[in-house]
Amino acid sequence: MTLKKVKILLDNEVIQRNQTSEISDDKPDPLLVASKYNDETIALICALFAYGNVTLIVKFLNSLDFTLLDASDETIKKTLSSYYYRFQNSEDVATLFIALKRLKLHDSIENIFYEGYKKEENILEGLWSFIRCLKSQYKHESRGYNFLVGSVPKRSASMGTYKRYMMYLRWMVRKDNVDLGLWSKIDKKDLLMPLDTHTFKVSQRLGLLKRKTYDMKAAIEITDRLRRFDKNDPIKYDFALYRLGQEKLA
Repeated sequence: MTLKKVKILLDNEVIQRNQTSEISDDKPDPLLVASKYNDETIALICALFAYGNVTLIVKFLNSLDFTLLDASDETIKKTLSSYYYRFQNSEDVATLFIALKRLKLHDSIENIFYEGYKKEENILEGLWSFIRCLKSQYKHESRGYNFLVGSVPKRSASMGTYKRYMMYLRWMVRKDNVDLGLWSKIDKKDLLMPLDTHTFKVSQRLGLLKRKTYDMKAAIEITDRLRRFDKNDPIKYDFALYRLGQEKLA
């Protein structure tokens, strides 16, 4: 398929998928939970736990009491003492809530991202700024927690896709019938593809991606290709690509 035909396909999918019905109980998505609250902190929790079976993700997120983000450390630990999700035990879950609660007192997530981003309008620099700040709020080391919140890579050569953070940024920065658009300081033209296995394989099949390795270089390659379709909003195609892969339509 030529790139011209791919663009027509994806443009049509974007229009068709830009419906509130695309995020529903029939089509579960962590964004379904995030959209109930319209809050950047709750949305981040939804994004960070967005790995694995989507039905189980939504079930876990719906079980959480987000008022704990205003509770004492002791109350958070006690209330979440029996909560766990895949790689995260109850201590990991409680740590995230405590760290984000403290972060809210420090500054908004948007402002922390913006501090790193504004120098060169670089999304990854914004992310490193945020991860450092989040981890400084509450010291806790475990495999589960490190997987959940990520880390600043020592070398860019072997950098992962940071898919959950890139998806969160899409939710926050873009505004349509799917994405929340709660932020105003970061330009959607600078977003990077939230690359998961669905979008990775679909992008290869459609000729948007030549790279064989599932990593940040692949995410950047797809983003650059999509900028040819829309230089001001390349990641508007992410949700359409994801659904095409999930529903085995491409």
